[in-house]
Amino acid sequence: MAAPKKGRRAPASQGHPGRTLILVLLAMAGLIGGMFYSGTLAPRLGIDLAGGTSFTLQAENQPGKPNAINETNMKTAAGIMDRRVNGLGVSETEVQTQGENHIIVNIPKGTNAKQARQQVGTTAQLGFRPVLTTTAGTKTPEPTPSPSKGGKNDKGNDKASGEKATGSQDSGKQNASSSPTPSASATTQGRAVTDSLKKAPSAPPTASGSSKPATPPPPAGGASDVPAPLQKQFAALDCTTKASRAAAGERAAASKPSDPVVACKDDGTQKYVLGPVAVEGTDVKDAKAVFDSQQGQGWIVQMDFTSDGGKKFADITGKLATKVQPQNQFAIVLDGAVVSDPRVRERLNGGNATISGGFTQQSAEDLSNMLSYGALPLSFKIVDETTVTAALGGEQLKAGLVAGAIGLALVVIYLVAYYRGLALVALASLGVSAVLTYTIMTLLGPAIQFALNLPAVCGAIVAIGITADSFIVYFERIRDEIREGRTLRPAVERGWPRARRTILVSDFVSFLAAAVLFIVTVGKVQGFAFTLGLTTVLDVVVVFFFTKPLMTLLARRKFFYEGHSWSGLDPQRLGAKPPLRRSRSTAFTHTKEA
Repeated sequence: MAAPKKGRRAPASQGHPGRTLILVLLAMAGLIGGMFYSGTLAPRLGIDLAGGTSFTLQAENQPGKPNAINETNMKTAAGIMDRRVNGLGVSETEVQTQGENHIIVNIPKGTNAKQARQQVGTTAQLGFRPVLTTTAGTKTPEPTPSPSKGGKNDKGNDKASGEKATGSQDSGKQNASSSPTPSASATTQGRAVTDSLKKAPSAPPTASGSSKPATPPPPAGGASDVPAPLQKQFAALDCTTKASRAAAGERAAASKPSDPVVACKDDGTQKYVLGPVAVEGTDVKDAKAVFDSQQGQGWIVQMDFTSDGGKKFADITGKLATKVQPQNQFAIVLDGAVVSDPRVRERLNGGNATISGGFTQQSAEDLSNMLSYGALPLSFKIVDETTVTAALGGEQLKAGLVAGAIGLALVVIYLVAYYRGLALVALASLGVSAVLTYTIMTLLGPAIQFALNLPAVCGAIVAIGITADSFIVYFERIRDEIREGRTLRPAVERGWPRARRTILVSDFVSFLAAAVLFIVTVGKVQGFAFTLGLTTVLDVVVVFFFTKPLMTLLARRKFFYEGHSWSGLDPQRLGAKPPLRRSRSTAFTHTKEA
């Protein structure tokens, strides 16, 4: 009596197939729920399927660089723009050069066209300039004469150094407005910073702040560094309006790198007089946002410079470290606007630095992107903008879907005719794969701006064959075991290791081809490679966590276990040998388990 009970026990390799299937179904339900929660029920379409916007940028010569427009710089600029707007290369935004001095940018419908236009339209001349003086972004009122005991001597002093006194007064106001409160200062400066860079915090100016500065004002000698023509321009500048910030940015961007400029903070809260460019944006090799959990600094931005850039950065930080605020700050200037103004405490050698203090994840990532992709070798202006229709792409999509439906129908007919009952397993697995593919593509739209274009649709159609091939490999291994005289349950388990090895090798080759294609190509072909790689990974997931457990459960069903003629596992139709196990009855009828 003990032997039959032992024979009914499932082999250890089967594990708990029911639990595995439940986990797969829960994962599918979670993905579908995520679609409804995000409000995105369909994949984001590319420009060839949904239409979009196309605009043309024209390169312009820069002051002091008459021969900057060349093939190398145009390709570099197009590559930087593509990385800015295209992320992983699957957002379907196309950036390509045209002629000698034009770049065409195609943005699909559903993308934030305004934001993308700003990203590529921003020519992004990046530079690090020392801060000479700074104050609140509002227009500086004219100084009023005050009675003094000095009489004529005071008037003489005012006449001799009137502009200098105004500059010193502005510097004092800056410290009143830009310095943090005592508690904020203690929090910011109390932490040790590895590379001694701090993002200078700024607070809205207050009436009481200008009369009682939180930190000592910079020495009067700082105002002498400001050229006289800029002092009047600095006092008259009002950064609180968008038009004035844009005008100031255009003037600063058009100036020579060797000239000091007047600039606004990008949010309009501060205005600056900045010295010549000390480090150019092209000297930044890489920048990334990192969360610092060791020293508790929160989100920080780490910068790596080129060899020449590291020397320049070491020189400027060495000079700034000897000065007091605000002249110990340098401004990171993007197209004439100050995006960050960190303080320096010591000379920074080694070609790398860290900016910290008050960053959120988004602000740290924005600054790192500006530093990484901000330095274009040319200036551009948008000369044309048009709307692209999707009429041609829609027709091609319909043709592609019809071709895919025909191919799927042929696969189903083949599976039913050849594998009969096993075709249900294959169709169920194809359905699970389709649901996973659709939901993941839909969720990747808002997550990484993935866009489904025509080549990506082709990749999804090709994946049908790859997935069906994996089922066929497993089914044939099971049938081979039955031909050797084994019953279904042992055949399912013995055939799996050999089938698993074949499936993994086949899918690895497909994934490797997709990865290489994604790396070495650009544009629409990347969409095909991305979809092919994604569906290949999902094929492994479905076969391992759905097809195999489902076959283990079905092997216990009488319809499959007894080898019904419509099960696809009939031993007689497969030409099975007599059972390998010796039994009392040597005659072969239907293969049954002891």
